[in-house]
Amino acid sequence: MIRTLLHRAARITVGVMAGSALAYAVLQGAPASAQTVTAPAPVAAPAPAPAPAHPALWVIRDADSTVYLFGTIHVLRPGVPWQTPEIRAAFDSASDFWMEIENPDDQSAIVPLIQQHGLSLTRPLSSILTAEEFAQLDVAAKSIGASGEHLNIFKPWLAGLTLSVAPLAKAGYDPASGVELTLKSQAEAAGKTVHGFETLSDQIGVLAGLPEADQLVFLRSTLEDYGDAVVMIDAMVQAWAAGDVAALDRLVVEDMKDESAVIYRALLVDRNADWVEQIQGILAGSGDVFIAVGAAHLAGDDSVQAMLQARGVTVERLE
Repeated sequence: MIRTLLHRAARITVGVMAGSALAYAVLQGAPASAQTVTAPAPVAAPAPAPAPAHPALWVIRDADSTVYLFGTIHVLRPGVPWQTPEIRAAFDSASDFWMEIENPDDQSAIVPLIQQHGLSLTRPLSSILTAEEFAQLDVAAKSIGASGEHLNIFKPWLAGLTLSVAPLAKAGYDPASGVELTLKSQAEAAGKTVHGFETLSDQIGVLAGLPEADQLVFLRSTLEDYGDAVVMIDAMVQAWAAGDVAALDRLVVEDMKDESAVIYRALLVDRNADWVEQIQGILAGSGDVFIAVGAAHLAGDDSVQAMLQARGVTVERLE
């Protein structure tokens, strides 16, 4: 029964959460800043006792360089013990640290972008959702101290992303405990050079550039699955912590692909292909590099590793 629920509920919502580092900004309240709505701060919540985690880690080696690939969860509950000795050693050996975007926590940069690309005064949600759907939106919005009217001028992608992450704060998930912000802080303290494959503008453009029909698919999926959001994310984190890439593929990647081929291509396939080009540029240089990107990008037939291997690059799993 639980497996059936998760398979149905995962859909696009978990896929977007696992595939976009914008989860940071939304959970920290960036859309709220645009709308004067305050998202709930992370609070203590009952959670399963942390178990030793063994997230998957891959390596690429050539004559003069070593590149590690690590799939991440953008937001975690505090205290999840994911830094295994192997991950720690790989990270410590690297002089350069790469992530999806190098400044995911920069509210001063993201708020103007959201105001520009996430709001619409001329096409409010009430004009494109059914009355029943807008009532669902209102119920979900009230759970974060807002209302349907507060979110009415959000474009569908922004409303969907906002409501996707809102329940997580109540369940104790915190972007400050997420893998990337943890590693970014450690990289800066160690004097590593921090890079981003994309900019904040690039990531917002992926979602904001979707056709309205596909943005609505995401929003409707979020509204349908709203009550199951924490169960969904908990299942994703459990699979990630166990290093179960096949489960991540089923829970996240395949469901996104089945629900919307357009969103799947925009959020994962096209971006993976761009990152592969950049990784091959890294491999053309020398030295040790540690790459940390959302776990959805390193699972499935269109993963970064699969694309690299199709180009003749050997990728070996370590952990």
